[in-house]
Amino acid sequence: MIRINHILKEFFRNLYRNPGTAFGGFLSMALLFVLFDLFWIAAGTSDRFYDELLSDLKMEVFISEGVSDSSLAATRQAVASIPGIRETEYISKSDARRELETLVGIDLLIGYDTVNPLPRSYIVSFEPEYLTIDGLTGIEGRVLGVGGVSHVYYSRSWLEKAEDAKRVISEVGIALGVVILLALLISSANNMRLMTRARAVGFEQMRLQGAGGVFLAFPFLIEGLIISVFSAGVGWLVIFYFKDRVDFTRVEIIYPSVDQILLFCAGAAVVGVVSGYLGIRRLLRF
Repeated sequence: MIRINHILKEFFRNLYRNPGTAFGGFLSMALLFVLFDLFWIAAGTSDRFYDELLSDLKMEVFISEGVSDSSLAATRQAVASIPGIRETEYISKSDARRELETLVGIDLLIGYDTVNPLPRSYIVSFEPEYLTIDGLTGIEGRVLGVGGVSHVYYSRSWLEKAEDAKRVISEVGIALGVVILLALLISSANNMRLMTRARAVGFEQMRLQGAGGVFLAFPFLIEGLIISVFSAGVGWLVIFYFKDRVDFTRVEIIYPSVDQILLFCAGAAVVGVVSGYLGIRRLLRF
């Protein structure tokens, strides 16, 4: 009990003897956590936006002119049975004519009432896990192997550009996350180092009296943990304070769940303990 009281006294003594250093460390960490929170929200929002864009991606499967109407059901069943295909919608010649008229604003096939030159086709949608270049390439090959299919069309070039953009955003995000983590560790460790230097004489006296390294370092570890967790919590309070005051009409902002935020705060606690150790380890060597 005496040791616990001493640790708590040392912890609060560090704070009230060095309020400027403690408050500066809190502010710098809170700002870094807010920056990371904003990036996390932006990453989740962009992922949702990307998934919604991909959900609208469809493939048009064109039927050969030689396929009779009576064979269309078998062709459709063969296409629908391919893994990764979720739904198929049949587009007849008359449906294609109406869509063309809607698209251009005028019926370009006047005079073709008996012979419609537009092809029949199926509009195919996909399961979400197959909405990649590799997934659609595999489906395209299997669709072209179905009897009666002449060719297929989908926005392959757009999908390639979208995947490249997502990969670049992911790589930049990982690099940014690493930079923020290093900045948090360095900032917190430097603050702890300043506090330990201010108490170096008393620290050495306690070592001469037989105090162990863990006993001496524990108040600084607890201090790093509390400041880090408090900074992370304040960062999320700032985010949610402005959440209800900023309205985005075109984009749905995706916020982390409560469980994810709690795990994030737990991770912040680990960062605080590590930074506390980095700040005190030099004195522990002597």
